[in-house]
Amino acid sequence: MTVSKTGYYTHRDCWKHEMGPGHPECPARLDAIEDRLLVTGVADALQHCEVPLASLADIELAHDRMHVAALRGLSDRLIEEEAAGGPPYVQVDTDTSMNRHTWTAALRAAGAALAATDAVMAGEIENAFCSVRPPGHHATRTKAMGFCFFNNVAIAAKYALQRYNLKRVAVVDFDVHHGNGTEDILAGDPRALMVSIFQHPFYPYCGDQEPASNMLNVPVPAYTKGMEVRDIVDMVWMPRLESFKPEMIFVSAGFDAHREDDMGQLSLNEQDYAWITMRVKDVARRFARGRIVSCLEGGYMMGPLARSVEAHVRVLADL
Repeated sequence: MTVSKTGYYTHRDCWKHEMGPGHPECPARLDAIEDRLLVTGVADALQHCEVPLASLADIELAHDRMHVAALRGLSDRLIEEEAAGGPPYVQVDTDTSMNRHTWTAALRAAGAALAATDAVMAGEIENAFCSVRPPGHHATRTKAMGFCFFNNVAIAAKYALQRYNLKRVAVVDFDVHHGNGTEDILAGDPRALMVSIFQHPFYPYCGDQEPASNMLNVPVPAYTKGMEVRDIVDMVWMPRLESFKPEMIFVSAGFDAHREDDMGQLSLNEQDYAWITMRVKDVARRFARGRIVSCLEGGYMMGPLARSVEAHVRVLADL
């Protein structure tokens, strides 16, 4: 049996983080993905990989040391107070809170992206999908927000540049929300290019102004359909990615732009996600030896999320 060219990274610690009953960013998201990949047989075609905890030094490639220390302090205090009968959650933002397991889950989610980067760079796998939570693309250099604590993709991108001395890495973000955290961390770094598409005006209510020449963010109105998004990918993203010639591509794989996901109002479907993945893979094959690390971001309706991840991973694994 040949070893799969697609790595699959997940860890039980990512299930333990939760933000309270009824919160849309919940552990059941990972169950839905895992069940779908198992029942369709896709899981059998993937290389299941170990997920370490990210080191604080690696997290600080993308985040301010004070932000990291503050989250760790909040976690330590929460665990102490809960043991003494205190509440099981602490708010860090209006829609984002920690439980006693959040700190470890966040280190594990970033660790998955880093381990996947190492394995792809070593040629052990061609590409990887990290089925992890908490997600990352709203976490800025100094702030946790939008369900995100550490920016998994930005950390891995910075790590690839430093650890492997790459000259050019690209981030592709197709979540329904603008990846403001990734933009905050990578804007102005000529070694990184970010291309994204997102609903606007919509949370986090930014991204329509280009902050730096290495950001190619395309805001689209509510009810934009899949074919319109494909046109944008072909006419706007592709020329920029091809002229940049990335040596590695990181994907913020949010599936909440699906037409059945009520978190947003875009109209993508599984076939659109497969098509976008094919286009990204084409660029990776031509310029980056196929190197892609994809990390889960949004997607909050279990059925469409699971089917969309399956479609995305099938293309990564050539299934």
